[in-house]
Amino acid sequence: MNAYPRIENAGISAWLVRLFDRIDENNLASIMALYRKCEEAFGPALVDLVPSYTTLLVHYDPRLLGPEQARLKLQGLLAELSPTEASHAGSLKELPVWYDPTVGPDLPRLAEKNALSLDELIELHAATVYQVFALGFAPGFAFMGSVDPRLEAPRLATPRPKVYAGSVAIAGRQTAAYPSQSPGGWNLLGRTPIALFDHSREQMSHLQVGDRVQMVPINKQEFLRLGGNPTPQEDA
Repeated sequence: MNAYPRIENAGISAWLVRLFDRIDENNLASIMALYRKCEEAFGPALVDLVPSYTTLLVHYDPRLLGPEQARLKLQGLLAELSPTEASHAGSLKELPVWYDPTVGPDLPRLAEKNALSLDELIELHAATVYQVFALGFAPGFAFMGSVDPRLEAPRLATPRPKVYAGSVAIAGRQTAAYPSQSPGGWNLLGRTPIALFDHSREQMSHLQVGDRVQMVPINKQEFLRLGGNPTPQEDA
């Protein structure tokens, strides 16, 4: 049975609402509209909501709500979901980025591969207002899309053992910024000075699913003024 949306069992205290069968930029508005409805309807019984490319995971407190009650509540919310509600746009956040081969060692290779100058590649990457589709891989790691087709690039055959926090990168038609130092196989273009994840903040992740993100090119001086780490990225 391939009818959408559909509600799938995800454990004793969670339902997975599968709204679409394929990834599409237009999916996010409906997913986030349902997210907001769940926040209102489940109230104190709601434990967590996890939106992704085609789904919304709804985790509830089984002491306050039974599985069948939760499923029926979701069915009702889906029946009420309207195109007007789904048109709501997320917050627009600017992400300053220092694009430079010292911190984005894949810049020259991608520019040559796509017959672009470095300036043209940077301009293309910064021209799109990206949507945050999902958070994952590491706390605060936001999967954003979609990049201009001229910038599409596969993941590296061999991931780097260490990618510095703030590194801005491309893989396929998606872009992201590493919130913390970690291994990584995405193509590195530059670095942002913004702290993308901080345990001390009420909203720990700087970027949230549904946000729209505009990359803003800055020079090294501005990057340093904003507290960025200029340590060159080892190209290994």
